[in-house]
Amino acid sequence: MIPTDRSSDRSLDRSFARRRLLTTAAALSGAALLGTTGTAHAAETGGAGWPAAFPLPDGFQPEGITIGASPFAHFGSLADGAVYRAGLATGRGSVVVQGLGAGHPTVGLKIDRHARLFLAGGASGEIRVADARTGETGKVYATGGAFVNDVILTPGAAWFTDSFKPLLYKLVLGRHGTPEDVETVPLGGDWVQGDDFTANGIERTPDGSALLLVNAFAGGGGLMRVDPRTGTARAVDLGTARLPNGDGLLLLGRILYAVQQQQNAIDVFRLNAAGTRGTAIARITDPRFRIPTTVAAWGDRLYLPNARFDVEPTPDTEYDAVAVDQV
Repeated sequence: MIPTDRSSDRSLDRSFARRRLLTTAAALSGAALLGTTGTAHAAETGGAGWPAAFPLPDGFQPEGITIGASPFAHFGSLADGAVYRAGLATGRGSVVVQGLGAGHPTVGLKIDRHARLFLAGGASGEIRVADARTGETGKVYATGGAFVNDVILTPGAAWFTDSFKPLLYKLVLGRHGTPEDVETVPLGGDWVQGDDFTANGIERTPDGSALLLVNAFAGGGGLMRVDPRTGTARAVDLGTARLPNGDGLLLLGRILYAVQQQQNAIDVFRLNAAGTRGTAIARITDPRFRIPTTVAAWGDRLYLPNARFDVEPTPDTEYDAVAVDQV
């Protein structure tokens, strides 16, 4: 049964208020579990004459973005959970998955090679799976979570963060990536859970042996490397860099892009293979950034939705997505 009580609404209000206020044996076995990450569509630069910004529907309240094997971006709506697809070559698009309504947002999302969309349901506590081709929402898992935030796909599972609980949700994927059951993996080791918004974006290490999670609380904000088998977390050494506003993560080879939403910036790190250390190499800013939250890549570009958490959303609030060059 999908939870619809008022406590979910309060959690949602609290989380968005918080966002507005923030102005190789083990490695080989792990790599077999999680797979490795490569550059995304590096040979398909495209982009010549493609729009560097395009509008999203008024009132849509975008947060997550995912780009699959073709040049189309999918965006999730915080307003009602809908998914909007836009062609990168034209900027034009339409809603391809209808949302379940207010109280059932889509926060993070990822698309697989079968055009399945894995949707993080925020304060609804839901994990949803939808078909991007038919628009049908299939399985809905009620995790009982406080705020299911972001998701990353690995060969055997879809992993989801919870911003208010020290745990991960593991949606086990069977043959051909078919969703099966949800398991809970508690976070331990160096993981420190704050009183408010803590876990956010999620990625894999370059060698595929572990997961990387934003922890916006511990040490002033940073990355944690998590063993997917045990949930044991260890702080990633980023030197003096901090991620107090860290949101979406994107790994291309050994280059990690971390969106710092309220700072209107993307911080860029070069990681070692195991993801235990990272060196800050660049910061990407752009006057078109209006609190971007998440990032996906196509060709030599990065695409980000502007969530505009600094304004009170209305049905007429304008939203857009912007593209910048990769480092």
